[in-house]
Amino acid sequence: MFTEEPTAQQTSLPTEPAGLPEQYVDTGMQPVVPHIGRWHDWFDLLKAFMVWVASIILLVVVQLIVTIPYFIYVWKTTGSLNVQALATDKIVAFLSILAVLPAHLLTLGVIWLMVTEGRKRPFLKTINFEWPAFASPAVVTVACVGLAIVLLALGGVATHFWGGAKTQVDLLVESSVPARFATAAVAVLTAPLVEEMIYRGVLFSALERTLGKIIGVIVVSLLFAGVHVFQYIENIAVILVITLLSVTLTLVRAYTGKVLPSFIIHLVFNGIQSIVIVLWPFFGWKS
Repeated sequence: MFTEEPTAQQTSLPTEPAGLPEQYVDTGMQPVVPHIGRWHDWFDLLKAFMVWVASIILLVVVQLIVTIPYFIYVWKTTGSLNVQALATDKIVAFLSILAVLPAHLLTLGVIWLMVTEGRKRPFLKTINFEWPAFASPAVVTVACVGLAIVLLALGGVATHFWGGAKTQVDLLVESSVPARFATAAVAVLTAPLVEEMIYRGVLFSALERTLGKIIGVIVVSLLFAGVHVFQYIENIAVILVITLLSVTLTLVRAYTGKVLPSFIIHLVFNGIQSIVIVLWPFFGWKS
């Protein structure tokens, strides 16, 4: 993209951080779009994918750090480690879920450092965690809540008619009461925020700038659904529901140009499921 040479009244902006939209200068004249070479766009995309990889690595590493002390305790008290027994151990299940909270917080810190370039830029505004300009916050909220409920209803129908075996998440939730509450807490407190900032915030923006909006929607939708496949591999219906959620969240991000609407949908979707997870045992479900 080309612009006129800057005059005394125009100021070029510094290059923007990875995966973020172009910014404009408010000088009272026509906005000036900074010229950014294609090499910089691709470098931003590389940094965005590095953040995504870092988020996955942090989940694995933090879970190991949290569970290894328990493995050592079991080994010292029993003299051996039974892998099959540990795979179904209630304490291991609870610790694995609990470890997601600090892993998500660390991931949020990595995102913040990249987006703000070390406190040089405002975080929420730069990552587009804002309300769309074309509608009021109340209208956007109602629309997002309604869409989340529709997705949940479609998911309920799919799992009712085409549901398969219990997934790894089901087994974790059923392993103990603490695991059930920990799962609900993670699903509401950190997962929607961190995942939306990674996928619809950093990744989508970088892909949109380098490869276009359509490619951005396809790649982000597949990546988000893909990382959840291993959790629900036993149940094709749940995988289809997650894929539908992923595509919807990414399309909303592409249409509104903002991350906040996708976050609201994700939060409501997970929130209602979390309420069901916590209350379902009182209606006859046993751990």
